[in-house]
Amino acid sequence: MLKLKDKSGTFAWELMFTRLLFGTPDVIRQHELLNATADLVDDGQTVTTLTERLSPFNATNLREAHRRIETGSMIGKLVVEGFGEEA
Repeated sequence: MLKLKDKSGTFAWELMFTRLLFGTPDVIRQHELLNATADLVDDGQTVTTLTERLSPFNATNLREAHRRIETGSMIGKLVVEGFGEEA
């Protein structure tokens, strides 16, 4: 973490379900936020950064995903999906 300090870097965790985890009094707000987000996606006002999918979820595709990401030229998100599917 100290190596980030000289470069003014930040390491931050974000947990979507903090209200549920800690049982805060405004836990219903999580429901409202998720519904509002779903509405934005359904209306096309929010779009995904997903650019590629690899399937099924196996060692070959995990290696390929790492290879693509390690090139440093990847734009967007790459998802390895299909856990439990056959090749």
